[in-house]
Amino acid sequence: MMKIYVPLLLGLLCIGSMTPAWADVSSAALLKAADTTASGEYTRQHFLAVQKKPFDAADSRKKVLIIGDSHAQDFFNGVLENGYLSTYQLSTRYIPTRCQMVWGDKGAAFIQSKDTALCAESDSVTQAAAQIAEADVVIMVARWQAWAATLLPETLQQMKLRADQQLIVIGAKDFGKIAIRNYLKLSGDERLALRNKVDPKPLASNQVLRETLGDNVFVDQQRLICGEGDSCRLFTDTGELLSYDGGHLTPAGAKYVGKLLFSESLLQGLQ
Repeated sequence: MMKIYVPLLLGLLCIGSMTPAWADVSSAALLKAADTTASGEYTRQHFLAVQKKPFDAADSRKKVLIIGDSHAQDFFNGVLENGYLSTYQLSTRYIPTRCQMVWGDKGAAFIQSKDTALCAESDSVTQAAAQIAEADVVIMVARWQAWAATLLPETLQQMKLRADQQLIVIGAKDFGKIAIRNYLKLSGDERLALRNKVDPKPLASNQVLRETLGDNVFVDQQRLICGEGDSCRLFTDTGELLSYDGGHLTPAGAKYVGKLLFSESLLQGLQ
């Protein structure tokens, strides 16, 4: 009788040992995605590689200029992860969140004193004016502060965009506070069902932009990703972490959000 049950017992032990192994791989992938140092480098590197890259007048392809902060870097990663805008010339301009995209010294009264030196040395919409004039498409992406969102119509007026240029303004996204250790305890289904409370500030700024710019210019990626309300999903449909710090995207998150933006917003016309 022992000979009959030993193989069965061994089989059950093997099956049982496989489950922790699967869980370990899943946990390792989640922890890797949440590595803020490595993920932060991923966020920046591709955007910075073409920062202030001159457009080639001899190149017949249309020109796209992407301007903004680390949320613009996320957007650019979403473009690259999905192979979008491959038929365009691409260049980027980086303007720190703490400085915001405003014209001239309009932001001086709102920028914190500790950031004055940073913003004085940083790129700006004003400095980018010549390259903006060259672009066929100008895409502005940022974690907009309320004051900069309110001033944006004036900023756009100063940019003097022509009728043959397309402007797209993309709002901020927020996933709330990330607690990786908590997610390690959840099953795959529980992770997919999880909703996280988000920071209300980006939602308020997005509302200002929506009301002042309209749907022909403004893209509310927060609504595309999270739907209505003050909570958001944290995982893709295949269970991969969207954001490593609550504001910026993992590679899987960039691919997921990029697909949403280029399939369900006015960006779909640029593919």
